[in-house]
Amino acid sequence: AELQERAAALRALASPCRLCPRQCGVQRDAGERGLCGLGAGLRVYCCNLHHGEEPPLSGTRGSGTVFFSGCNLRCVFCQNYGFSHLLNGVEMTPHTLAHHMLQLQQRGAHNINWVTPTPQLPEAVAALAIARAQGLDCPLVFNCSGYEALEALRLLDGVVDIYLPDAKYADATAARIYSDAADYPAVNRTALREMLRQVGQLQLDVQGVAVRGLLIRHLVLPENLGGTAAILRFIAAELGRDTAVSLMRQYFPAHRARDFTAINRGITWDEY
Repeated sequence: AELQERAAALRALASPCRLCPRQCGVQRDAGERGLCGLGAGLRVYCCNLHHGEEPPLSGTRGSGTVFFSGCNLRCVFCQNYGFSHLLNGVEMTPHTLAHHMLQLQQRGAHNINWVTPTPQLPEAVAALAIARAQGLDCPLVFNCSGYEALEALRLLDGVVDIYLPDAKYADATAARIYSDAADYPAVNRTALREMLRQVGQLQLDVQGVAVRGLLIRHLVLPENLGGTAAILRFIAAELGRDTAVSLMRQYFPAHRARDFTAINRGITWDEY
C-alpha cells in the first residue's frame, strides 16, 4: 500500500513534470513528452541477468537488470544511446514489468537493478508494488546518472536499498558541453548527500554482495574533463572516506563523441 501511495505521488510530479532537475513541465498525462522523449507510459529496452556490473552487485549469479528506455541527460558520449537517446525498447504495463522482475529473482538475481529509471519512476514504482506483493524480496538498485531531483528522491526513501549513481562532472562548463546540463555538479552533489542520508555507506553480506548503501561511479574522461580529483575530494570531505567508489576506465568515443576533439579518443593509462 505504501508503494502504491509513492507511485501516486510520483505520478503527480509527472504532470506538469518535475521528475528530474530539468523541471520541463510537460503534461505527460495529456500525451506530452519531455526532453527525455518519454510520455506517461512505461518503455523498457530489456530485462536480463547482468554479470558485468561492479562485483558487489553482480556477485556470482548476476544483477537482475532492467534497462529503461530514455534518459534525462544528453551525453554526447553515451554508450547506451541506442535506448537512452533513440528510445529503442517495448511498451510495458506495470504488471508486465512486475512479472519480469519476479522472473529475474527466480533465475537467481542478487538484486533488481533499475538502469536510468528517473523519467519513468511512477510506473516503475507501481510495478514494484505489484512485484513485492507477489513475493519479490531482493534488494532494489537505483542505477542512475546522478542528475536527480530532490523532490523525487525523497519519495524513494525506504523504497531503494542500494543507490548506484554517477558523479560525472565537477565542472559546469564540461557538463553543459558534453551532457547539456550546466547545473549537473551542484545537482549531483545535493543528490549524493540525500542518497547517503537514506541508505548509508555500502553494506555487504558474508559473500561480498551488496545488500544496502551507496556506491558512486565515476568515469574517467580524456583531458580530465570529468574533474576526477575534485569529485573524489568532495566525496571524501562531505560523504566520508568510507564511501564506496567505482573508478571506471572504460571510456571510448561512442555516439557523437568523435565530433568533439577533446573526447574523440580513449583515455591513456597515465590519465587513469
